[in-house]
Amino acid sequence: MEKVDVIVIGSGQGGVPLAVNLSREGKRTVLFEKRSLGGSCLNYGCYPSKAFLAAAHDAGVRRRAAGFGVDIKAEIDSGRLMKHVRSKIDSSYIKASLDGAGVHTIMAEAAFTGERTVAGGGQEFRADTVIINTGNAPLVPPVSGLENTPYLTYINIWDINELPARVLIIGGGYIGVELGQGLAELGAEVHVIEVAERIVSREEPDLSEVLRAALANSGVAFHLGRRSEKITHDGNVFALTLDNNEVLEGEMLLVAAGQQPSTAALDCAAGGVELTGRGFIKVSDRLESTCPGVYAIGDVTGQPAFTHVSWEDFRRLMSILKGGGRRQMDRVLGYAFYTEPEAGRCGLTIDQAREKGLDARAVTLPLERVARAWLSDRTEGFFRLVVENGSGRILGATLVGPRASDLVHVFIDLMEAGATWRDLEKSVHIHPAFAEGLPTLARLLL
Repeated sequence: MEKVDVIVIGSGQGGVPLAVNLSREGKRTVLFEKRSLGGSCLNYGCYPSKAFLAAAHDAGVRRRAAGFGVDIKAEIDSGRLMKHVRSKIDSSYIKASLDGAGVHTIMAEAAFTGERTVAGGGQEFRADTVIINTGNAPLVPPVSGLENTPYLTYINIWDINELPARVLIIGGGYIGVELGQGLAELGAEVHVIEVAERIVSREEPDLSEVLRAALANSGVAFHLGRRSEKITHDGNVFALTLDNNEVLEGEMLLVAAGQQPSTAALDCAAGGVELTGRGFIKVSDRLESTCPGVYAIGDVTGQPAFTHVSWEDFRRLMSILKGGGRRQMDRVLGYAFYTEPEAGRCGLTIDQAREKGLDARAVTLPLERVARAWLSDRTEGFFRLVVENGSGRILGATLVGPRASDLVHVFIDLMEAGATWRDLEKSVHIHPAFAEGLPTLARLLL
């Protein structure tokens, strides 16, 4: 066993900068990675999926242009499209960064063999500081016959070369709806099976409905409130039987039923690291596990599975390790769905605010009242603002419409700055821009 200063398990968006920065500070640092450098975002999450969706939504725009009197035929070259998507997956710069900082990188699965002691790839190390950044993995539901079929997940869907004619998707969360709409816009017949009564069911009902209608308009068929009971594969076609005995067929089956923490192989018990009932690393508000000196960041702690959360945890933990005052939840959480239309969210919904005992109110502006949306025939969606009565502070926002993933940052920044809705109300935004609707939204509170 070798003694080092820092062990990092996982090379996601938080693990890599932690390893690089700590190593540059003179600490002997070892990083374990079981699959591919860069974690989920680079290899099978943000990078390939958004490259794929860019192509798919571009094809969808060309089809929708007929409504403006512009007829454009979109021809899909599956091989070229998927080659383009895979071209965005490149971890060479991460390896160069790690090597340049002097990080000892071991491409092997790691596990605890004792407190702050980790082994993998035939090597064992002990350190005063251990950081877990192993993220999540696809959750595969217990459907009869599924394990005997060549189903895909968000990890290996990018390996395909030909887009299928028919696609079955188990799960109507953000992965299922993003990829479902993208595949439909590229010409596939898509069926989404969701056990809940609506898609993206953790979101507000009207957000779910706008996205459902938009995806249906793209050609996606929904089977809501339905369970998958049995799946077979004859070598070419999947047959999926629902709990109402309806049988759906397709050449591709994508399992997008959720995610689970990647902690099973870590043998956390051997390291004195406790897990929650759902298998996440149990951490304090300073990101420290139940074993002193062992920290965990990102979605392996049960935080939302977004790259920017893990990356921001890197900044928090760097502060904590230096004695700073950062905490796990000392930030405004924002996120987006990259559907058409997009959805952008930050902070609390009105229901969440009231559940916390806050005296809050919300206002909503339909997109047909935003000039740019009306002129573009992109009026599906709305802007919503949640504020606290009395103080006027902004508690949250929900945006559904074009460029919502960018517009939501207006609210994130205002909330981080401690601004009130009156600061937004007195702003003058450019006409006719989509962002022009944001001060208009705030003026509904007057």
